[in-house]
Amino acid sequence: MNLKPILALLVILCVFSCNTDPNIEPAKKDQPLINYVNTFIGTGGHGHTYPGASAPFGMMQLSPDTRLEGWDGCSGYHYTDSYIYGFSHTHLSGTGISDYGDVLLMPTNKPIFNNGADGKEGYRAHFSHDNEFAEPGYYKVKLDSVNIDVELTVSKRSGIHKYQFPSSENQYVILDLAHRDKVLDHKFTQLSPTIIEGYRHSEAWAKDQRLFFSMSLSHEAEITYSEGDNPLKGALKLKNPNNETVYIKVGISAVDIEGARKNRKAEIGSKDFETIKTEVQEYWEKQLEKIVIEDDNLDNKTNFYSALYHTMLAPNRYQDVDGRYRGMDLEIHNAEFDYYSVFSLWDTYRAAHPLYTIIEQEKTNDFINTFLAKYDEGGIMPMWDLAGNYTDCMIGYHAVPVIADAYLKGIRGYDTEKAFEAMKHSATRDKFGLNAYKAYGFIPVDEESESVSKTLEYAYDDWTIAQMAKDMGKSEDYKTYIQRAQYYKNVFDPETKFMRGRFRNTWFAPFDPYEVNFNYTEANAWQYSFYVPQDISGFINLLGGKDQLEAQLDELFSAKTDFTGRDQSDITGLIGQYAHGNEPSHHMAYLYNFVNKPHKTQEKVYQILTELYHNDSDGVSGNEDCGQMSAWYVLSSMGFYSVTPGSNEYIIGTPLFDKATINLESRNGSGGKQFTIKANNRSEINKYVERVVLNGKDLDVTFLKHEDIVNGGTLEFFMTGNPAVWGSREGNEPTTKIEDHIILPSPYIEKGDITFRGSTEVVLNTSEQDAKIFYALNEGEFETYKQPFSISKDTRVKLYSEKGNLKSPVLETPFYKIDPNLSITLESEFANQYSAGGNDALIDGIRSTKNYRTGSWQGYHDQDLVATVDLGSQRNLTEISVNFLQDQGAWIFLPTNVDILISDNGNKFQSLGSYNVNNSKKDDEILIQSFLFKKPPNLKIRYIKLIAKKLGKLPEWHIGYPMDGRSWIFVDEISVK
Repeated sequence: MNLKPILALLVILCVFSCNTDPNIEPAKKDQPLINYVNTFIGTGGHGHTYPGASAPFGMMQLSPDTRLEGWDGCSGYHYTDSYIYGFSHTHLSGTGISDYGDVLLMPTNKPIFNNGADGKEGYRAHFSHDNEFAEPGYYKVKLDSVNIDVELTVSKRSGIHKYQFPSSENQYVILDLAHRDKVLDHKFTQLSPTIIEGYRHSEAWAKDQRLFFSMSLSHEAEITYSEGDNPLKGALKLKNPNNETVYIKVGISAVDIEGARKNRKAEIGSKDFETIKTEVQEYWEKQLEKIVIEDDNLDNKTNFYSALYHTMLAPNRYQDVDGRYRGMDLEIHNAEFDYYSVFSLWDTYRAAHPLYTIIEQEKTNDFINTFLAKYDEGGIMPMWDLAGNYTDCMIGYHAVPVIADAYLKGIRGYDTEKAFEAMKHSATRDKFGLNAYKAYGFIPVDEESESVSKTLEYAYDDWTIAQMAKDMGKSEDYKTYIQRAQYYKNVFDPETKFMRGRFRNTWFAPFDPYEVNFNYTEANAWQYSFYVPQDISGFINLLGGKDQLEAQLDELFSAKTDFTGRDQSDITGLIGQYAHGNEPSHHMAYLYNFVNKPHKTQEKVYQILTELYHNDSDGVSGNEDCGQMSAWYVLSSMGFYSVTPGSNEYIIGTPLFDKATINLESRNGSGGKQFTIKANNRSEINKYVERVVLNGKDLDVTFLKHEDIVNGGTLEFFMTGNPAVWGSREGNEPTTKIEDHIILPSPYIEKGDITFRGSTEVVLNTSEQDAKIFYALNEGEFETYKQPFSISKDTRVKLYSEKGNLKSPVLETPFYKIDPNLSITLESEFANQYSAGGNDALIDGIRSTKNYRTGSWQGYHDQDLVATVDLGSQRNLTEISVNFLQDQGAWIFLPTNVDILISDNGNKFQSLGSYNVNNSKKDDEILIQSFLFKKPPNLKIRYIKLIAKKLGKLPEWHIGYPMDGRSWIFVDEISVK
């Protein structure tokens, strides 16, 4: 008998049985998932969420307003408040700037138009959280000071108020169009005893937001109007002799009143409150069922479904039932796809949109079609759009990675050629530092604020353009953008190992990685120096190897939590200098996988999941940011995260649940597949991964591919209580690497005073080993740099580097010689981040622009400025001038008084006069104010003393007033003639 075929068959069967999918049962829900959503998570602390009723990605957010102003009032609600001003129909979820709060209704017992915020009698009412309840699509509260019960529910573009008054007497509803924002135009009309329609155009974050409404009352009402020819408020006196429950059905639209009316009639019509509530909650249940988890920890399940819920509150539908919408040109358009607004892209491209590519593929197509429509309407894809307005808020052009990530994952329900055209257009403008970025390969500090962050984020965005170009066969575009993707190298300082600002081709100094300044976006050097997701291998090489990146990460997470520099309230959720409350940190814990230390990723991810998310009002460690904070939790708690959108890979962390099943959308007419994740032996102690099995086969690498998830299957974790060897061997790690069209980093001036007396020694250097540096002085010929050289007069230094056939751009730096007899003594202390180059900045002859963030102004916070200039000898001058900046929105005010005193000996001074400035009046203009002083003829002087008095506490109208904010003085050049 020949046993060889039988043995071979047995071996095959054994291998097959050992690696076969164990047929893990999908996770099952034990009750309706909406029961696990706590809509109050994030309404306290700095989460900036709202608890009211909204449909998934809906146009209407019907919610209570408890706060009228201030940073923690961005959503209109804060959990620590005890008064409700009313219930408005639009709200933002987790933003850092206020807007919305449109068309406020408030049931009350008196026809009073004052809201009560001034402490006088008003329509606001006290409430208690004991009498407040909310769940997806529904909110209710008792206004205990007037004994009125309120319930709210919604559809996509419309909603219903339900009021129960204590008696049939004195039933009023206040309609307030003046609520919160500055009103540009408005009108409301009572068409019949039960129909009221109107509009409000307002200015806040969106400079021209247009909203129309149509409301139908269950009972007839008579209106008493507030004062004025075109009143902003009305008191609706209800006729309700039997004290029946009062219902008000409201439709809204950004198009016109007809659109609002159609929305109300189409979505609500004659349906009652309970029917609409049931419909929206069934909608929410269907949405939440896209991911089903099993776990015994109630708080974990609540955190998860509350997070998933928050990822579905924005973007917001911005289109009527008939397909019409108001575009970025503020004109009316029509689309067959669903059109959206409120794209917080600097936040959401990192995790929220990658999550949508898994569970919201059809909506992702709609989002991208929306981007392209906005490109047609306004000439550019959105950065942070709001209600038909470009806000120019935040940095980068992050619609680009959203498109590239979707395209590379096979989500292509849009014009891909047009998308690529729009992506390149975003990257080739001359705004926001892009002109310098394109010319030099980085953004200089003195040309654009937040220069380091913008350089880094532009480089990542460009990498995603390159990946899409490569897939589309566009070789020249690929070369252009893969080279631009390497521009991060130009802001890497090899000495400190941090990403630093380049100030006139030197490093911005003095340097403190803990300092929060305007070289970075809402961050310091710690929180941006790990941002090279597109070329982590290249970044590792710059640092000096994997061990160095690991050491840097270890230091990041163990560093002191202190900051220097300016106050930045967004930097929260700290573990060392890792700031989970702000998005630039979100990928960092996963970088340990790239250096074969996945157990450290598992430790940090578990710590963040369990310590920085809680089932309470202060349960989010920073602004929710339209779903990004929650999307991090949703992905990470399932065991993976998208470090580099556009790579089609998810980096494995540690699962938080026993089992999770992603119910995928149906594709190509077939039923949706399922991807089930099971964690064996998981516990609070067993947070480390011992082994991973994908579809029945051992997975040695520490990452998943997108196709692994969307094709359906199983992912099985085997957990242990100690760090394991899984993923620690070379080749197990994920990589992102740029290998084509390598660029040469630009050299820099390592030493040398840009402004100097006598002479200064100039030292040149580069981060690229074995690169040659060439330099030239003024119009001279370039020569090889071999040793430091000295400059003793005004000189322009040009420099570039070469290595092989690579050459960096030519850079030029002007050096200025200060009159050696001239000196200045500062009796006031300038802020380090606004040093303008140091002690001599006010006499260096270099003038500043209106952009205070470039670092060329010298800033003094809440103090008077006193400075004395020594001319070195007695001189016969004719005039003296000094420049100050006004940018009230940035808390920079002109001095209240500017005085120039002169002296021939430095002991006895006489005044040349003074300027008294009424600087507390609101003025939105950003300006440079020059104060000129004439000197009497034939009077020789040596000393000039400048005294500029601070404003101090900010005026009551200023946004910083409630925070006891204090003003800044920004000064530039003291000039003599």
